[in-house]
Amino acid sequence: MGTLPKRTHIPPWVKVPEDLKDPEVFQVPTRLLEAMFGPGGSRIPYIEQVSKAMLELKVLEPSGLTEVLVYGNYLYKLRTKWMLQSMAERQRLRQERGMLKLEEAMDALELGPAMK
Repeated sequence: MGTLPKRTHIPPWVKVPEDLKDPEVFQVPTRLLEAMFGPGGSRIPYIEQVSKAMLELKVLEPSGLTEVLVYGNYLYKLRTKWMLQSMAERQRLRQERGMLKLEEAMDALELGPAMK
């Protein structure tokens, strides 16, 4: 996804300071970020608005993972975490399925014993 967008403000639905304590945290493979959040994180403001939560992304360089922190009201941040984890799993399965199809296509293109 390239560089992550920098937070310049706190959305109006997040109450300061109580909603900024104790965020929900989970990790996502960095390669899935663009599929989840759009190019350059363009879908993050929409996801925040709909879910009434605030997201912060922190890339963990050597591991290939990105930490997603979800701030907000307790129920909103739990729901948002569940939704984002579901999106990540769906994207991971789609990529895995695509790799299997690619492997099958490559196997189909290999010459059989009669054609050698």
